[in-house]
Amino acid sequence: MAEFKLPDLGEGITEADVLKVYVSPGDTVAVDQPIVEIETEKATLDVPSGVAGTVTAVLVQAGQTIPVGQPLIEVGPTGEAAPVSPGGAPAAVPAPPAPTAQQTPTPAPASEPAPASPAPAPPAPARATPAAQQAQSAAAQPATPGRVTPAAPSVRKLAREVGVEIGTVTGSGPGGRITDDDVKRAARERSAAPPPAPTAAGEQRRGFEVRALPDFTQWGGVTREPLSRLRRTVARNMAQSWAEIPHVHLYDRADITAMEELRQQFKERAKAAGGNLTISVMMLKVIAAALRAHPRLNASLDVDSNELILKQYIHLGVAVDTDRGLVVPKIEDVDQKNIIELSVELNGIAERARTNALTLDEMRGSTFTVTNLGSFGIGHFDPIINWPEVAVLGLGRAEQTAVWDAERKTWEPRLLMPLSLGHDHRVIDGADGARFLTWIVEAIKNPLLMALEG
Repeated sequence: MAEFKLPDLGEGITEADVLKVYVSPGDTVAVDQPIVEIETEKATLDVPSGVAGTVTAVLVQAGQTIPVGQPLIEVGPTGEAAPVSPGGAPAAVPAPPAPTAQQTPTPAPASEPAPASPAPAPPAPARATPAAQQAQSAAAQPATPGRVTPAAPSVRKLAREVGVEIGTVTGSGPGGRITDDDVKRAARERSAAPPPAPTAAGEQRRGFEVRALPDFTQWGGVTREPLSRLRRTVARNMAQSWAEIPHVHLYDRADITAMEELRQQFKERAKAAGGNLTISVMMLKVIAAALRAHPRLNASLDVDSNELILKQYIHLGVAVDTDRGLVVPKIEDVDQKNIIELSVELNGIAERARTNALTLDEMRGSTFTVTNLGSFGIGHFDPIINWPEVAVLGLGRAEQTAVWDAERKTWEPRLLMPLSLGHDHRVIDGADGARFLTWIVEAIKNPLLMALEG
């Protein structure tokens, strides 16, 4: 009998939500066959099996939050029958094993009260059948995280939408089954509950004092909105970046008049290839060339060894606004692609980001990030560095501006775009950042050469 567990997903990911289970007891699985669909802090992805044979037990269920190392399925030799109940149906899914010292579930966020310990089930009558005992036990105690919880898929979806952990809800239906009303009641109770008292461990965070929030209900009504997994991740990463990296921001404006003319010239060719030629796409090419000329901005700082890791590849992260929050997928080897290829790739990545179809690999490994708020009417702004990178470039809204032409002694209308460079002052001095930004501004004045490069 072999057991397949949720593998290490890398980059500090410790848990995931199970969205779908593709196999059932009695199914035959092969190595690399998808068995569950999960959602992590960064992406939605299928988990392929690492073992082959006949599924004898499925140990997880849609709606659960499971830690890395949680057993997903048990597999026996091909042809081995799955255990069945006395009625002939496949045996019920067993509860996942209790966490060990090496497999400790992530604690609940400090902003939410921890679920109460379940009350012990009353002893069953001497003549009660095993099925009756099971129903009495399920009805007498609330569900706990990590345990298979009886609830319909529509109920689990509702719980995810309102931010309620299904495993903490007490079911009022037959056999302890959870209903829509149970989920709504749990959401109301959590919203009405007072904020938890600060713990000793929460008093200090990265050297700063963390004060407890006041009770806002003393001044009026409030509503508590749970943070999604993605939003919690963004909050944590941004706080880490801002607290650990001494940010310096430099600002300039680039004359993109010639770049816009080039965009108009090639946009139909990009459209025919399946892309959308935008100024952002063309800027990727310029930035990649700038990073080749200034490799210290395409690096990461190893604080432990006091070394700067200079990367020989240029994978640009592109910030994308989605309904779930900000995500930063990457485009690989930007310096080796022309603008038509980049337009097609960026178009596809942006669409996958908005439909929650990005892979985990697409969400990690970038070396420098570009973020554009121009479409929102924003000019200069202060972007936060995407750790462990050391620099980020913000693109603002381009505007027609009258510029004095000293040679012709006249005012000329030019299209100027604000640029905001954020860099890590531990490894990049202000002069280095200024040279990088000036290089970009000068390169934009003659974009044709880079547009035609392979």
